[in-house]
Amino acid sequence: MIDQPELTILMPCLNEAETLAVCIQKALRGIAAAGVTGEVLIADNGSTDGSIEIAQREGARVVPVAEKGYGSALRGGVLAARGRWIIMGDADDSYDFSEITGFVARLREGYDLVMGCRMPRGGGRIAPGAMPWKNRWLGNPVLSFLGRLFFKTPIQDFHCGLRGFSRAAYDRMELVTTGMEFASEMVIKATHRGMRMTQVPIVLHKDGRSRPPHLKPWRDGWRHLRFMLIYSPRWLFLFPGLMLCVGGALLSLSLYPAAIHVGSVQLDVGTLTLGCMAFIIGVQLVAFAFLTKTFAIGQGLLPDDPRFSRLFRLFTLEKGVMAGALIFLSGFGILLWAVLKWRETGFGHLSVEENVRRMIASSTLIVVGLQVVFSSFFMSVLGLRTQSRRPPGSELPAA
Repeated sequence: MIDQPELTILMPCLNEAETLAVCIQKALRGIAAAGVTGEVLIADNGSTDGSIEIAQREGARVVPVAEKGYGSALRGGVLAARGRWIIMGDADDSYDFSEITGFVARLREGYDLVMGCRMPRGGGRIAPGAMPWKNRWLGNPVLSFLGRLFFKTPIQDFHCGLRGFSRAAYDRMELVTTGMEFASEMVIKATHRGMRMTQVPIVLHKDGRSRPPHLKPWRDGWRHLRFMLIYSPRWLFLFPGLMLCVGGALLSLSLYPAAIHVGSVQLDVGTLTLGCMAFIIGVQLVAFAFLTKTFAIGQGLLPDDPRFSRLFRLFTLEKGVMAGALIFLSGFGILLWAVLKWRETGFGHLSVEENVRRMIASSTLIVVGLQVVFSSFFMSVLGLRTQSRRPPGSELPAA
């Protein structure tokens, strides 16, 4: 056994007795073909079908990982790996470990993360029957597109399970997820941390199992999407919030003076209410975007963003409170105007349409003003945590 191999081929395993032996054999051939010293490591996640005995018989090293989950198995395996480089892949014979020369060559060139690409647009190929139609034509293309859109990553196949990385790069990623999100988290954090990434075209083969795969396309697809949205406050909160703010404000301002006729359709106070509701929700979503970004940077989940830092310096607590107070006072002024109009009637009958318009406008501005004030205070609290993580000389003022 080699104490300090150059390469570890890591396979997570949960009851893969049907295919594990052939995967290990191919991995050993791949190590020899690539001209590296290496080991095959099986991260066993609780197999009961003899997989452990098969792995040991074929010359692989086995590390048991008690915590369940795809990400847990891989994290446990990486911690036990002895190699300077690690190539991970499933133990179902869908990936050909004998064809890893391209991965090793890219790792030798200094790349931090080398992704396999199964998709034709990246030069890969999917063998007949190797991928369900919903994964091939819906799940993978959509999630990979969103990954490139959200995070500006060059990776074409966001969730390919065959990938290589250096141990040093893995330590810098600080991965924390335990399930299928592990695959997304690796690419996202490598992108955020400015790591060198590339991809190698591969062939995805039909797996050799007789049982259904552990992957649940709809459930795991949602988990990947949810994770990407959580790591992208702009797309989860900011952009939808800005659209609601602008759309709601334009609609409300158009309808506040009087009803509008569009053909045979009359837009009146009901539509005005919806416009104001959209504006309130939009303001809250924009606030969530800034709060989430501040918290994520403070916790080390997202890297520092120079543009956000500049905005942070401009948007101080005092400016936020002042802006919120002005909005609140504007709404309170309209409310006072409505009360004075009511007094002119002896606090009796008042034009319903006219009064409703005033009340909707005043309520909207009062709510938005309070949102801005208290969001500014909350952002200031989170900013203290963000500031404490920064090296001397690069502090952000509490917002």
